[in-house]
This record gives sequence, C-alpha cells and structure tokens, in this order.
Amino acid sequence: MSGRKKAGYFPARTQKRDREVLLKGLLSQGDLLACCSVNVSEVYAGMRPKEEPNTEALLQSLDYYEINWEVAKRAGLLKRDYSKKGQTLSLTDTTIAAVALEYSLTLITDNVKHYPMPQLKLYLLL
Repeated sequence: MSGRKKAGYFPARTQKRDREVLLKGLLSQGDLLACCSVNVSEVYAGMRPKEEPNTEALLQSLDYYEINWEVAKRAGLLKRDYSKKGQTLSLTDTTIAAVALEYSLTLITDNVKHYPMPQLKLYLLL
C-alpha cells in the first residue's frame, strides 16, 4: 500500500473475511481508505439487503473522491487510448483508474487486467 497517512483506493471486490483483514491492517498502519461514486454503485448493486447497514457504515467511513471534469476527461481518454491499442476496458474501470491517477492514490485490486496503466499504483490482492 502507499505510505502512511496516504489514501488508498479500493473497489471492494474481495472475499468478505479477506477484505476485513486487509482493511483493518491498512488502517492500523495509518493508511486512509477511500472510494468514489462508481465504487459505491458497484457495492450496492451486489449487496444483499441484510448486509446494507454494515456496508453503508463502512462506505460512509471512507474518504470520498468526486468524479470531476478532469477525472471524467481522463477516464474517457484512457478508454479511447486503450481501445486504439486493441484493448477493451470498461468505462467503470477507466473511471476508477482516473480517480486514482488524478488524486495520486493506490488502487487495491485483484484484477490487474482491468488496470493496465503503467502510471497507476496498484496494490495487488492475491
């Protein structure tokens, strides 16, 4: 993960137990955790109703990064540029990457093929 007191950025797609251990470990090291609207939407789309209170509390505890004009532009350019190279990326993934790049965050993921940008700092889940 990035250095202490530096925000991390995660899409929250790991096993529940592993995610809890990872988050507690990062927080105990002094790392900050964050999300954006795409992450919130993805989490709610896959959440069971009984999980909502705890999940909402977790999401509300995270730093929140807006998708502003520069982030949206960067996401579109990433999608376009990788498409020209023959690599199809989803707009949601390029938007998540653009947020991490724009705000100099580390992205936690278990799916590196969705984030091939060499300038993007990744924390890989195994």
